[in-house]
Amino acid sequence: MINSKDLPALVTGVMATLAGIGIARFAYTPLLPALIQEGWFTASQGAYLGAANLLGYFIGALIAHSLSERFPVRAVMGACFVAIALSFFLCAGAGSFSWFFFWRLVSGMAGAILMVVGPSMALSATPPERRAGVGALVFTGIGLGALLSASVVPMLLEFSLTATWGALGLLCIVAGLVGDRGVTRVSLPPVTGNERAASQNGYAAVNVAVLLVIGAYALDAIGFVPHTVFWVDYLARENALGHQAASLQWGIFGLGAVCGPLVVGALARKVGWHRGLTLAFLAKAVAVSLPVFSLALLSQSVSSFVVGAMIPGIVALTSGRLAELVGPGAHKKLWGQATAAFAAAQAFSGYVMSGLYVAWGTYLPLFLISSLVLIGGFVLVLLSRGVEQRHVPFLGQKRRQ
Repeated sequence: MINSKDLPALVTGVMATLAGIGIARFAYTPLLPALIQEGWFTASQGAYLGAANLLGYFIGALIAHSLSERFPVRAVMGACFVAIALSFFLCAGAGSFSWFFFWRLVSGMAGAILMVVGPSMALSATPPERRAGVGALVFTGIGLGALLSASVVPMLLEFSLTATWGALGLLCIVAGLVGDRGVTRVSLPPVTGNERAASQNGYAAVNVAVLLVIGAYALDAIGFVPHTVFWVDYLARENALGHQAASLQWGIFGLGAVCGPLVVGALARKVGWHRGLTLAFLAKAVAVSLPVFSLALLSQSVSSFVVGAMIPGIVALTSGRLAELVGPGAHKKLWGQATAAFAAAQAFSGYVMSGLYVAWGTYLPLFLISSLVLIGGFVLVLLSRGVEQRHVPFLGQKRRQ
């Protein structure tokens, strides 16, 4: 159970994920149709601007661990909150494609750093018996950002695009101030010699299992793209359902993203990190494929909710599974590597899918491709358990079955 001592760590993690992905990434999705309709950019340019954030996320994931080791964590996280806010403030008026591309890249870099450093700090500051709960809840920020963007962005767009971009920048500033209060109150336990040894031994003992989990997480990044970059535009423009209907689905997506970490936290406590992760991959693969077969309101809504829930859900389960495999001492470095693998696959697939959309003129095949890739991730997670069980248990401890 969560208690009051966990609140600083929880606030730190939630604000980091709220700004890092919930606002920096997901707030752009409902903006995309408006950017095109207002004539700021063409449909293909808008898709590539979405992919710019994915590229920045990859760069940020590569440097996150080293930055947090070289500079005070509070300074690193504060700079990231400011960078994301600036990326909205400085794009509040029509500008060149290169200007928007640069700031979408910056927001992606800052978002990745927050996603690596914030949750890792929260996990390190939480006792093992409460880590499953806190480790899942820190990712509710992703869903809160999606839900806020779904509810606030359509209302702001009634005024202007400029007001919308500016309001999102202010929201990042608020998240940064709240997150900073959490950082200053987090109490990190000292790293002992045994924990250092655990981290080193953990890499050797479960190296293959870790690689398989990271590989699955990278495949999840491909399944992540259609709903998080193209879903609103696919419904609003390609299927002529209108912005209101598409915004409703984005709101359902956001509601799912808020519920997802709560569900997977309970799931991890009941069936373990591994089984929870396999179930999440399977559910997401099915949900991503639904638009291929039906765009009835029920099908749209189930797809939006389940994919929304499993996006932060798989992030939380992967983070917890890796911490289980290598221990909290090694988690930040390994989580940074996993995030980099995720970001690389995400950036690559974002650009490829943007190119495929330009070539095919439709988003529909992208959902089928992503579903098949997620099934591949499900298989890798299954294989990781068998590999792990053939290794010597980590530090002589009995593995959870």
